[in-house]
Amino acid sequence: MHIHNFSNQNTILNTFIAEMRDVTIQKDSMRFRRNIERIGEILGYELSKTLSYKPTTVKTPLGICELEKIDNKVVLCSILRAGVPLHDGLLNYFDNAENAFISAYRHHKEKPENFEIIVEYLACPSLENKTLILADPMLATGQSMIATFEALKPFGTPKNIHLVSVIAAQEGIDFVENYFDSETHLWVATVDEKLNEFGYIVPGLGDAGDLAFGEKLQH
Repeated sequence: MHIHNFSNQNTILNTFIAEMRDVTIQKDSMRFRRNIERIGEILGYELSKTLSYKPTTVKTPLGICELEKIDNKVVLCSILRAGVPLHDGLLNYFDNAENAFISAYRHHKEKPENFEIIVEYLACPSLENKTLILADPMLATGQSMIATFEALKPFGTPKNIHLVSVIAAQEGIDFVENYFDSETHLWVATVDEKLNEFGYIVPGLGDAGDLAFGEKLQH
């Protein structure tokens, strides 16, 4: 797997990540969502450098311009609900992309540390021979990412796969790296050192879905 970890360099991403982590600033849910969206835009721009391009002729008011435009048929898929602002950020740049949405959540069993990933809702176009961008802000254990991709398999075989996350734990990266093929790309703004006993990223930032859209009742 090609892993693009942007915490290895100092960029404006650091500011957005710092605000998302800060226990005071993150209480502003509008700013939290916007920071995820901005990170999606940056990662989408970096991702675009690896895509295929074809020559295109554009007529301007003063003449003819030759340039290169993206040749990939892109499908953006986000995992509800925390993935929505990340999806919006990517869609700001890949505005001609097709879109897929899937719900995947942790169903806790007898103990809080024991859970399985439940997929309930899925809307997806054909993925056959297309470029799939799978977006999930928090790559913790990696189980949600894999459960989502398994659910997408009946819709066709993508030509290329890109995974996009804001924060990942190294354990989750190792897990998805062992699952996806070697040509898959992972784009992540920052990588944290570990998971706690409940499978949450440490130091992380908390529950991204709750911070973006408000706390939920857990059943």
